[in-house]
Amino acid sequence: MTCRTCRVPVQTQFASPGLVGAIVEEGMDPAGDPRWAESGAASPADYARWAGHLCGMTCLRMALGTGAPSLFALRDGALAYGAYTEDADGVIKGLIYAPFARYVSEVHGLDAVVHRELSPAAVLGLLDEGRTVMASVHHGIRHPERPAPGRGGHLVLLTARTEDGVHFHNPSGTTAGTRAATLPVPVLERFFAGRGVSLPGA
Repeated sequence: MTCRTCRVPVQTQFASPGLVGAIVEEGMDPAGDPRWAESGAASPADYARWAGHLCGMTCLRMALGTGAPSLFALRDGALAYGAYTEDADGVIKGLIYAPFARYVSEVHGLDAVVHRELSPAAVLGLLDEGRTVMASVHHGIRHPERPAPGRGGHLVLLTARTEDGVHFHNPSGTTAGTRAATLPVPVLERFFAGRGVSLPGA
């Protein structure tokens, strides 16, 4: 689905948007997602193990627009560049920004820029320049009416500056209104870790 506000596709990191809430908030096993194969995963087990880590790949897929590779094809490309790693116990580590930016630039031809320190004012400046921003926020941003549990650990795609604040797409949004949302900058800042990766506008 294309967003009416910013014209960027709205996508989730799980293949069935209607099951995101059950998976991320109610403990449903992602392997039970009947649409898992649409992600490009090799098996339900592969999908279940990785989908929760692919918020960054979902942001990239949205930024690439129509015709983008599947979610797991993007994961494979990022893995080849070292943007994800696994420790001795098989725990997935990532997304690692520098190799991810190299992957995006060299494979997909997008000018990806890593921002290790990014103020809200700088975010607005990037949006005003026509860029999108993969911003590190706490996943609790899907409940902005609640106190922020922390900052960082999840990636959303900031797509536009609006009169009301900043418009963004959340790969783990549980409803249409949280998958494509607008928040005032001070509210966004409560969840924002002050880092991210900017990309050319879609």
